Amino acid sequence: MKRKKLLFVMPSLAPGGGEKSLINLLHEINYEEYSVDLLLLSRKGIFLKQIPVEVNIFELQGNYTIFTKGLIKSVITFVRQGKLELAFNRLVFSLINRLYSNKSIAEQMSWKYISNSIEKLEGTYDAAIGYLEKTSIYYVIDKVNASKKIGWIHTNYSNSGLNPKLDVHYFKQLDYTATVSEECANSLEKNFPELRAKIKVIYNIVSPSNINFLANKDLKAEIREENTTSLLTVARISYEKGIDIAIEACRLLVNNGYKIKWFIIGDGEERDNILSLIREKGIEENFILLGVKDNPYKYMKNVDIYVQPSRYEGKSIAIDEAKILCKPIVVTNFETVKDQIIHGTNGSIAGTTPESISQAIEELINNNNYKYSLQRNLEREKVGTVEEIEKLYQLI
Repeated sequence: MKRKKLLFVMPSLAPGGGEKSLINLLHEINYEEYSVDLLLLSRKGIFLKQIPVEVNIFELQGNYTIFTKGLIKSVITFVRQGKLELAFNRLVFSLINRLYSNKSIAEQMSWKYISNSIEKLEGTYDAAIGYLEKTSIYYVIDKVNASKKIGWIHTNYSNSGLNPKLDVHYFKQLDYTATVSEECANSLEKNFPELRAKIKVIYNIVSPSNINFLANKDLKAEIREENTTSLLTVARISYEKGIDIAIEACRLLVNNGYKIKWFIIGDGEERDNILSLIREKGIEENFILLGVKDNPYKYMKNVDIYVQPSRYEGKSIAIDEAKILCKPIVVTNFETVKDQIIHGTNGSIAGTTPESISQAIEELINNNNYKYSLQRNLEREKVGTVEEIEKLYQLI
């Protein structure tokens, strides 16, 4: 039987929930029935080396590579080549990205300018999947020939900063819009009620066997310290992830006499600001940025409490991973949290304030019975979602 051809489109494989979700999905595909191409707009990122060998990776070439260079260099190159329209588009693209502080809106608005530097993709696919909101989906609609076109939304659309008026034209052309939780689906339906029948929930794929295998690899002893409570957050360092809230919660814990080591795995655009805030609060010894780690699970296994201080989430893969490793979990009360955590049963839900987060952490430190109860319940809970791949097959 001839294998079906699939195309996944992604900006890059830099650290992020959507990127990790894609890697997990690619590891579950049946490559006897499907051949898979992965188009990366930028071939970089920590997850590159985790792509299955069966996947054919490629990136954009030609005018696009010139367009993505620095403004002056790209404009001069286009002018010398007589491509004045592309030179103008590059100027407008730069202007939009400088004028709009909301990077999501800037990406939405600048697509029509950068898209002129991109040729249509040759060949035809059985299904093309824009696996992240914005550019990946726009590319699938405008540049790909496919029998089915699917867009994947990994966030709560209402909280994403995106403008639905700029997306509706593209979403109408998708055969399906997949998203990662019921709450995210409700948000999409609220913003695009006319597309309700096309919205499908496919949970992020997580593999307990793989996570447990990686968690048992060796870990340097320095993250454990006698008579100290170790905390971990795995997140992009950006506003929505609430790392600034966690810093103040850490300061409150330290001021209340607790010996705390709070580790952050991840990187992002707010890193410099976060480092300044850590120094300002005087907790450099307590709040530690570890950067990006290709195996966060060995850290997750060896800390006392996992904390997710997000302002909003789509559906957090890191929370599911902490659940698989049976960690006591503290999360904030973002809109989609109850898709994953039941307060007092498999985790503790706090408010989105430093005071509430620190109080929830104190309760776990001081109440061993409560902490062990959460862990016992997690041991009985089924968290793995490898069977979600079947939902994608049905859409294809």
